[in-house]
This record gives sequence, structure tokens and C-alpha cells, in this order.
Amino acid sequence: MRLLIIEDEPEVLSYIAKGMKEAGHTADTAKNGKDGLFLATTEQYDVLIVDRMLPELDGLTVIKTIRGAGSTTPALILSALGEVDDRVKGLRSGGDDYLVKPFAFAELLARIEILSRRGGNGAQSSETTTLSAGDLTLNLLSRTVTRGQHDIELQTREFKLLEYLLRHKGQIVTRTMLLEHVWDYHFDPQTNVIDVHISRLRRKIDENAQSSLIHTVRGAGYIIRDE
Repeated sequence: MRLLIIEDEPEVLSYIAKGMKEAGHTADTAKNGKDGLFLATTEQYDVLIVDRMLPELDGLTVIKTIRGAGSTTPALILSALGEVDDRVKGLRSGGDDYLVKPFAFAELLARIEILSRRGGNGAQSSETTTLSAGDLTLNLLSRTVTRGQHDIELQTREFKLLEYLLRHKGQIVTRTMLLEHVWDYHFDPQTNVIDVHISRLRRKIDENAQSSLIHTVRGAGYIIRDE
């Protein structure tokens, strides 16, 4: 994946660029909005990471200008401004996602990988009727789940949780992502609701299996992957 990071804080810029390169991605960088806009409109990128408060040209203006030029490259906005109105304004300016500083790198990485897939494979994903990992299969049409020869009965929330994990197979899914997309919470209720549901889901899908499909990534979230 080729990324463009537009960030004026040297430490943050270096931190993100280094992490992305370690994750196997190519990262170009710009320290102000003007240079970032030039690169974004003259080069091809899979995802843009744009700080909201930038010198010379602010991040929202950069994204609006890019969208006005017809670019549909996914853009993730980074900002210390985390109020609901701030996020809404950022998304309405043409941003595809909004991450508040300070952030966990694992979450940033997961989000840009999701944006990349959404930008390149949206039509294909919308036609998918089954999701799988190892010998587990989830059928979106019949709303059934099987592992090997065994049928697994899941409650509505458990099914939605498993579906979200499978749609992001091989990627770290954070608590924030689960709260927003499975529970429709845009805040952390400070409860163990996710842990409880993950535990129940694990018991059900691993009951007749030799290994576990859902793994905890300490300090980051959860990941589901093939055995």
C-alpha cells in the first residue's frame, strides 16, 4: 500500500511513517498543507493520512480541494479535536474516517487498511454472501454459522460481532471499532460488554474445535485468522 502522510508535528510524522514502513507499506510525507496538496494531486496513493491543523493550508481544505478535483482516494483525518461536531465537520469535508489524537498505532494501521480495501474492492465485497476463517463459515443470506460439521447457534449481537471480525480477518479490530460498528456506540461506556460477548462467542465457535480462531492482541484489540 502506498500512503501519503500530511503532518506538521515531526515526532508524530516520524512515528507514523516508521510504523507504516515496518508494516510493509510505502509512505511519502509532507509537513504542511500546501506540499501535501501538491503530492496528493500529482501522485497516486491508496490512502491519505491528513492532520487537521496544518500550516499554510489546513487539512480540511486540503481534502475539500482534492475532492473538488475529482479524487476519491480514501482520507483519514488525524486531529486533537475530538468533539462530535469536530468529527462531523471533518467527515462532511470529504474525510472517510476520523481518528482523535493521541491514538494507538495499531488502530491507525487497522483503519487505513480497512479504507484501502473499501476503496479498491467495494463492489466485490458487497456481493459476498459467505465469510470464513479456517473451517468456520458464516452465511450472510441464511444467517447461519457452521464450523466443520457442526451448526452454531448465535444470538443477534454475537452474529454481528462474528461478522465484523470475519470481514476484517487478519486485521486487528480495536474496542473502539467494535463499539462503533457492532454496538453503535460513539463513546466508551466503560463496561466489559465487549469482553463478555467475545468470551461467549469463543466458547460457542470453539466448542467442537481443536483450536481457537479469535485471538486477543494485548493492548490493541482482537484478531480472527485462519488456523
